[in-house]
Amino acid sequence: MVVSVVLAATRNSYDEILTSLAKPGGGPEFGKYYSLPALSDPRIERLPYSIRILLESAIRNCDEFQVTGKDVEKILDWENSAPKQVEIPFKPARVLLQDFTGVPAVVDLACMRDAMSKLGSDPNKINPLVPVDLVIDHSVQVDVARSENAVKANMELEFHRNKERFGFLKWGSTAFRNMLVVPPGSGIVHQVNLEYLARVVFNNGGILYPDSVVGTDSHTTMIDGLGVAGWGVGGIEAEAAMLGQPMSMVLPGVVGFKLTGKLRNGVTATDLVLTVTQMLRKHGVVGKFVEFYGGGMSELSLADRATIANMSPEYGATMGFFPVDGKTLDYLKLTGRSDDTVSMIESYLRANKMFVDYNQPEAERVYSSYLELNLEEVEPCLSGPKRPHDRVTLKNMKSDWLSCLDNDVGFKGFAVPKESQGKVADFSFHGTPAKIKHGDVVIAAITSCTNTSNPNVMLGAALVAKKACELGLEVKPWIKTSLAPGSGVVKKYLDKSGLQKYLDQLGFHIVGYGCTTCIGNSGELDETVSAAIAENDIVAAAVLSGNRNFEGRVHPLTRANYLASPPLVVAYALAGTVNIDFEKEPVGISKDGKEVYFRDIWPSTEEIAEVVKSSVLPDMFKSTYEAITKGNPMWNELSVSASTLYPWDPSSTYIHEPPYFKDMTMTPPGPRPVNDAYCLLNFGDSITTDHISPAGSIHPDSPAARYLKERGVEKKDFNSYGSRRGNDEIMARGTFANIRLVNKFLKGEVGPKTIHIPSGEKLSVFDAATKYKNEGHDTIILAGAEYGSGSSRDWAAKGPMLQGVKAVIAKSFERIHRSNLAGMGIIPLCFKSGEDADTLGLTGHERFTVHLPANVSDIKPGQDVTVTTDNGKSFTCTLRFDTEVELAYYDNGGILPYVIRKIAEQ
Repeated sequence: MVVSVVLAATRNSYDEILTSLAKPGGGPEFGKYYSLPALSDPRIERLPYSIRILLESAIRNCDEFQVTGKDVEKILDWENSAPKQVEIPFKPARVLLQDFTGVPAVVDLACMRDAMSKLGSDPNKINPLVPVDLVIDHSVQVDVARSENAVKANMELEFHRNKERFGFLKWGSTAFRNMLVVPPGSGIVHQVNLEYLARVVFNNGGILYPDSVVGTDSHTTMIDGLGVAGWGVGGIEAEAAMLGQPMSMVLPGVVGFKLTGKLRNGVTATDLVLTVTQMLRKHGVVGKFVEFYGGGMSELSLADRATIANMSPEYGATMGFFPVDGKTLDYLKLTGRSDDTVSMIESYLRANKMFVDYNQPEAERVYSSYLELNLEEVEPCLSGPKRPHDRVTLKNMKSDWLSCLDNDVGFKGFAVPKESQGKVADFSFHGTPAKIKHGDVVIAAITSCTNTSNPNVMLGAALVAKKACELGLEVKPWIKTSLAPGSGVVKKYLDKSGLQKYLDQLGFHIVGYGCTTCIGNSGELDETVSAAIAENDIVAAAVLSGNRNFEGRVHPLTRANYLASPPLVVAYALAGTVNIDFEKEPVGISKDGKEVYFRDIWPSTEEIAEVVKSSVLPDMFKSTYEAITKGNPMWNELSVSASTLYPWDPSSTYIHEPPYFKDMTMTPPGPRPVNDAYCLLNFGDSITTDHISPAGSIHPDSPAARYLKERGVEKKDFNSYGSRRGNDEIMARGTFANIRLVNKFLKGEVGPKTIHIPSGEKLSVFDAATKYKNEGHDTIILAGAEYGSGSSRDWAAKGPMLQGVKAVIAKSFERIHRSNLAGMGIIPLCFKSGEDADTLGLTGHERFTVHLPANVSDIKPGQDVTVTTDNGKSFTCTLRFDTEVELAYYDNGGILPYVIRKIAEQ
């Protein structure tokens, strides 16, 4: 590729350990690889497998600029350096995007091409440097359920809503090399990644190295179950990785989680993952890797491992990692990877000490801390009603539910008065008399890649449906049931087993292939059900096979939301309530009038295994994924430009060309003076990216709404900020638009307003920022501790930059957000220890000058910087450009201009 040469600074410092890998049985070699054993360093044998992947990446990318020999040594000495919270650069092998986060990334690439063209350079040089896999999956709203035509109907509605966004991504799929776009309707990004996209080992131009991936969704961690190191990052980190830039990360501690024994009959992988989630939340694993090992590993299928890895965000870890072993290789063969590819993967990983062979003695690895679980102790369970780690055993479910009704409002409480707990609300469901009570199930969804990637639990759910149908059980018609597989393979094996018809009979028709209920795409409940819940203040329940159940996420009217295995979802749909003791109370009445209990419909582990063995076949994966990039009729009918440069439509309110490269020249602008800047916002502690970033619905009185109205968009078509992430005009207006924003200028008033200091006017933050820019004034932000904490979000840095913010002065920064500010050319400054705006007597009404050297070569990472004010105050801050790479970004006006100039120079 053209660009790969461009950004390589020097010869690799470790080329002397580049080693040939022979094929088993002779023949041409697979390629060459950077050999860890060739280092002859005894510390490597003690490293966790997950850390070895970081080590190999650092060695392979060591150019003594982006990655240095000192970085390699930090990782080699992990046992001693990890407790010190040292930072290292990491360059992942590829990037995974989904449509909401993929749009701004493709917008930026399109803008970079325009900039290259204006600079007189070839715009075709702009392509992702590493493979980018973009799966359009966050687009299945369950508008239509319990219908044989649900898939087609829901897809038509989604194309109507998102045609412009889909068309833009389709243009990107043909315009850029090294980018694969998987069309809508193909599946959930993480399941498609597991079954098809993951390489496990790359062979890139004859150089072999482990697959690793960062993705713009937190559940990217699902791929850790396949032995591929992967986790979720923000959009700016993903774009940086896409453009061949390193991402900065703290060298993590690794929790060793030993698994022993075997799951008991009837216990599912979902029961296991909810148990593991609770254990790890209690242990405390935020910012750490978790690595699984032990004799119990041989009893877990690859799909079981992926289920556990998927929920890493719920237990708080960066990764839940399962090193590659024989089970991994079996799964690769099952999912259609060629024998030659699997042979290469095994040969490479064995040669480079990254393969686990349980038939051979293993050197003892060192972990930061240890946990152990005997799989035989895992019990059937759910989690809820409001958090994924609040596990409830199935046998205690009824008593726990009754306690939740009693308890004060909180994570485990609804505070329903005793006298109201037995309330029964009568309503008419399309002419049929109906009743609803506290705890009644109104949504039952088999959803989310967490479970739909696992044939054992999916076919287990189908077997529950079969047994129930044969006994004459039915699901109440007002319960919104749905089945949303993560890939087309699921339909193939359900059809092959002959069991899909039983799921259909109970109302679990396939509604689409993508994220649904788990991310809040539940669609509306029937209006008669909604009215009965709202008018009688009923605590209604949803049961779903997802990974998140926070209050308000699944549906506004389901205050109780339980995560459960797909078979349990079916069981609770049949029971119609979570207020049931499955051991003592019947699920329903059979067609011959007999009580049917949970045990009568629950399949054994052996029954499930038999159906899996006969129904899940390699050809299903091959045929599904051979056709996946061919798209579907609606996708194929989208007409898009074939041009190298994107034909921007100035009237579009979804896709807009941002001004990142306006007036750009080949000469870096260098350090920009911040003179007599006004303070745009004056914050205290713990301002999160949720406070900063545009998110959720667009408020009708907001600057973004005003922008849309001026362009003829009606309120009903505002859509969300997420759907309009490709329009910088909307996102800049939505920055700092959070209704919970606390700004000291407002003296206790909460909301998205600030004071324009020269005039004293109270304005929306965007309007004040615009006024400052029009007047020719720079702005800064004052903040307390942990500025930018929370989920990493690209618009938390892009938005302030577009509003004209030149610097943020804070007590401390969240690590990734600080890096993102640097990437967008905003100066991050920290008050000295023991100082802040209050102790220095700063009100925010001053004008601030940041005294930086005029030449970037005179600036050093972490140096002291003097800040003065117009009223005579002077204080010293620490400059939080932490690396020479970040200084290079700043010198160029941000990461994107930096990359453009590097490429255009060639």
